[in-house]
Amino acid sequence: MSSLGHQLATSVLVIGAGEEGLRAAIEVAEARVAVMVVARCPGESRQTGGHGNRPEQRGHDGPTPRRFAHHEYGGSAILGEDTGTAARRALRERAKRLGVPVLSGVHVTRLLVDHGTVFGAYGFDLADGVRYLVHADSVILANGGHTRIWRRTSARRHENTGDAFRLAVEAGARLRSPELVRFHPFGLIGPENAAGVLLSDAARGEGGILLNNLGERFMTRYDAERMELVGRDRVALASHTEIREGRGTRGGGVWLDLSHLPRETVLTRLPQLHQSLLRLQMLDITHDPVEVAPTAQSSLGGVWVRPEDHGTDVNGLYAVGEAAGGLHGGDRSAELSPVEPLLRSRIAGRAAAEYSAELVAQHRSPAAVRAAETDVDRLLAADGHQDVRALLRTVRHLMTECAGVVRDESGLAAGLAGLHEIEELMRDIAVHIDIGGFQDLVHAYDLRSAVLAARATLECARERRETRGCHNRSDYPDVDPVLSVDLVWSPTTGVRHEPVPSGPGRQVR
Repeated sequence: MSSLGHQLATSVLVIGAGEEGLRAAIEVAEARVAVMVVARCPGESRQTGGHGNRPEQRGHDGPTPRRFAHHEYGGSAILGEDTGTAARRALRERAKRLGVPVLSGVHVTRLLVDHGTVFGAYGFDLADGVRYLVHADSVILANGGHTRIWRRTSARRHENTGDAFRLAVEAGARLRSPELVRFHPFGLIGPENAAGVLLSDAARGEGGILLNNLGERFMTRYDAERMELVGRDRVALASHTEIREGRGTRGGGVWLDLSHLPRETVLTRLPQLHQSLLRLQMLDITHDPVEVAPTAQSSLGGVWVRPEDHGTDVNGLYAVGEAAGGLHGGDRSAELSPVEPLLRSRIAGRAAAEYSAELVAQHRSPAAVRAAETDVDRLLAADGHQDVRALLRTVRHLMTECAGVVRDESGLAAGLAGLHEIEELMRDIAVHIDIGGFQDLVHAYDLRSAVLAARATLECARERRETRGCHNRSDYPDVDPVLSVDLVWSPTTGVRHEPVPSGPGRQVR
């Protein structure tokens, strides 16, 4: 097999085919600028029940509202059976009509950079290992955050591995607030193929309650007024506390119970949730509770970007979605989550298209391409004693134990020490290519990404000695006004404090 199989060229390259990536690509295409999308595989959300109502259950005057305790009025207006699914379908159809090419099954290993300016990306085909060199004037990272580095996560196996963080950092960008990670309180524990799938917030919005293994409605201890309707972060913290103190289920979770609700309410207001659990667990939620646990859901931190155009420290490089950091502070609005990333992707797509159109000279560096080739060759030749998948599992276990829902100084220090040991073992990995394809090579890059993301997270979490939003420090339970800053990380400078930039919705909450 030759070291380089395909050379392609485009004006704007989008890495990631999820909602944010497609929306950015659509914006570029509508500006009549050449665009290409590259992805390991198309992205979809892992959530059961959507927001719980089908089109025929809408109110007479429009979408059905659902109210949570922090809303003065109905907080979530939902149209159709699943707002997220409808949005993905519309984006795919629009991208197809615009003729946006999507190259699936290709893993990007490195961004190509010359003198601080990106000029494309390098990767390989997951099935046959054929290499790809894509020249591009600008690149948009839309390949997710880093929630896959925790043991219990809503991300699928190929998602949110920290790839965007690694690609950006190796290109010369920095990370902002990687310690800010949201844990959703309602992630399924089993079966294995459904572990981490999220139950919709509609379950608690309609009156679902949480019980521990003693049958107690434990939220009375944490927020007796708002109970299960308090913010997700507080519910996740309460569930974590019950589990840690020995009042969790045998499987390491708590019970979400809707059996007290009228059966008709569940069937009409939560039909998808009801059907999903029948399919996944053969469980009827009108009769029995479902076992759930806090689950890493979304990265609120990510690649450092400018709020006005989502540009990074690297000329021509942009980041959107969970790949981008610093847009939410410590608390992301769940109600705006279906819309807000699409708006920001539109901004980034427009900026990347304009950058490409105005470029007067195209950067190229044969040395950068050779370095990318050599990096893949070196890993393919790795024949050590350490299994990359086993090391990945070790990273996930370490992050769960040392930097999960609740952190403290001793745990974070232990996490950093353990991560150092993993980094040493990585020098002796083995990569095996077999009839199943090049998955072991993918895992080797995933390991590199996971370790970088874990180090950034641990170092920033240790520096943020306070409790703010989704970041819980048991040894520093209060907000520290001095830390109303962004923590910006790079492997060369470590953690630095930066003022929060101005921009729509920008604050460290």
